[in-house]
Amino acid sequence: MWIVKLFHTIWQMIILWFFVCRSYFIHLFAKNPIKRRWLEIKNMSYTSRKFLRAFHIKLRVKNQEVFQKLKDKNYLLVANHSSLLDIFLLGAIDNYVFITSTEMSETPVIGNIIRRGGCLYTDRKNKIRLPQEIKRFAEMLKKGFKVVLFPEKPGTDGSKVNEFRSSLFQSAIDAACTVVPVCIRYLKLDGKPINSKNRFVIFWNKGINYLKYYWNLLAHKMEVEINFLDPIEFDPQRDRNELCQLTYEKVCNTFESYEKRVAN
Repeated sequence: MWIVKLFHTIWQMIILWFFVCRSYFIHLFAKNPIKRRWLEIKNMSYTSRKFLRAFHIKLRVKNQEVFQKLKDKNYLLVANHSSLLDIFLLGAIDNYVFITSTEMSETPVIGNIIRRGGCLYTDRKNKIRLPQEIKRFAEMLKKGFKVVLFPEKPGTDGSKVNEFRSSLFQSAIDAACTVVPVCIRYLKLDGKPINSKNRFVIFWNKGINYLKYYWNLLAHKMEVEINFLDPIEFDPQRDRNELCQLTYEKVCNTFESYEKRVAN
C-alpha cells in the first residue's frame, strides 16, 4: 500500500509544481491586480479539478439550476467545512475567491495553493483587524468576484454542522449581494458509507497531525455531494446575525436530513 501512496504523492507534487509555475508567470506578466486575481483563481480552479482526479473523488452537484442562474453574478457562497478537501471540491466547480485563515496559508501543499490561488485571509485571533477585513471582502464582492466563506466553528468530526460565526456575513450586507448556502456531504469512502470507523480519514481539525492526515487521504476513493440551496437575496432590513442564522439553518437542515435517511 505504501508504494501506491508514494505514487499518489508524486502525482500530486507534479500537479502542485505545474500550479506554482503557472502562478509564477501570472505574477510576472499580469500587472493589473484585478486581472491577476482573476488569473490566479482560474489557475486554482483548473488545479482543483486535477486534484479531484488525484484523490479519486467522484463529485455530484445537486440543484445545478441554482448554480447556473448565478453563474455570471457575484455572490457570497457559504458552506460547512470539515475537510481540507473542501477547497478543491468547490474550486473545481467555478472560479472562486476563498476566505481562509492565516494559519491555513502555512499548511504544507494546500498552503502553497492558498497563497498563490488568489485567496483572502482572515486572522480570527485578531479582532482589531475585523473591520478592515470585512471592508476588503466586501470590496472584492463589489468588483464582481464570487467569494467563498467557511464560517463554521471548529471541532466537528463531520457528523454534524457546528454553529456559524456571524461577523464576516457583514461583507455580503455591505456589498448588497446574494448569499448562496451550500451543503457539503461526504457520502462514501472506498464504496462504504461514511461512519465512525472511517471518518477519521477525511475529516480534519487542528488536533490532528497534518502529514499523517494527508498520508491517510491517499489511495482512497471518495464520493461527495455538493448541494446548492436556495439563494438568500439581499435585504437591507436583515442584520448579519439574522443572515448568519438563516444560512446556518438551511445548511444544517439539509445536512441532517441526509444523516437521518442514512440512519434509517
